[in-house]
Amino acid sequence: MINNSLKIISGTANEPLAREVAKLLKVDLTPVEIKRFTDGEIYVHIEQSVRGSDVYVIQPTSPDVNQNLMELLLILDALKRSSPTMITAVIPYFGYSRQDRRTIPREPISAKLVADMITKAGAGRVMMFDVHAAQIQGFFDVASDNIEYLPFFAEHILDRRLKNVVAVSPDAGGVANTRQLAKHINAPLAIIDKRRTHAGAKAKVGYIIGEVRDKICILIDDMIDTAGTITEAAKLLKKKGAKQVLVYATHGVFSGKAIARIKASPIQEMVVTNTIEQTREKRARNIKVVSIAQLIRETIRSNHEGRPMGKYFDEIYERIYKKRKKVEDGLIED
Repeated sequence: MINNSLKIISGTANEPLAREVAKLLKVDLTPVEIKRFTDGEIYVHIEQSVRGSDVYVIQPTSPDVNQNLMELLLILDALKRSSPTMITAVIPYFGYSRQDRRTIPREPISAKLVADMITKAGAGRVMMFDVHAAQIQGFFDVASDNIEYLPFFAEHILDRRLKNVVAVSPDAGGVANTRQLAKHINAPLAIIDKRRTHAGAKAKVGYIIGEVRDKICILIDDMIDTAGTITEAAKLLKKKGAKQVLVYATHGVFSGKAIARIKASPIQEMVVTNTIEQTREKRARNIKVVSIAQLIRETIRSNHEGRPMGKYFDEIYERIYKKRKKVEDGLIED
């Protein structure tokens, strides 16, 4: 049972998500004052005692990445100095996750640096969701979890009762996730191969490994940033005879010309979660946002009560199995 020792604190990066999680947990958000001085410095004050409490800070480090990261660090430091039992940083979207290794000499490994900063600031545990590079989980010197959203996407797809589906990876790096989705929904796999004509050239999509003609193609990715690759992939799929193109991605970053590209693309629907707050400027008729709040709620509750997440995911996989069986048995409508 949730007790009074549980505290949920929200930064300003995604307050609607934090409020939704708190409501599901049947607790009030712990009040916190966050303001910015005229020179851009951030001020944080936790307005309620957290002594002896199990505290969860919900703050994605989404754009503005540096501002939201600094805000998270200051909240953690303020909490560390306030005698809670445990501080957990819940980071629905982890910024700097694409800089997880050195690709040329004299580069930083930014994701490792950010992980060290979060730990040093006071986090005793970190929860992330579909982080871009799985090895980042090992960058933290405290307990860390990387919770995947793929099973929920699989259930969403099965609920649509689609026929002639193929799971498509937009590049070679996404094959593992796409293969897992294909297994969940019992669909074949296709891969789009990106090639460079020479060193330093922009990667171009041009080759498809697998059959996509007259099929409903489901592109799966962990994040959509500028949407260049995903929209070019959708165009190629349609050119090769795909009946429809759907996209599922956990994180809708949508920077630069992303929304314009998505609007102009042949993507029938793009489903993203609300790990990043989707403002009105980031909406389009073919973008659908689903909430990750229930998963965050269950993750926090299980951790707070000292229960494993395995039973929760076992129930999800059981639902997926039953829904997939209906599809396999032909119990779907045209």
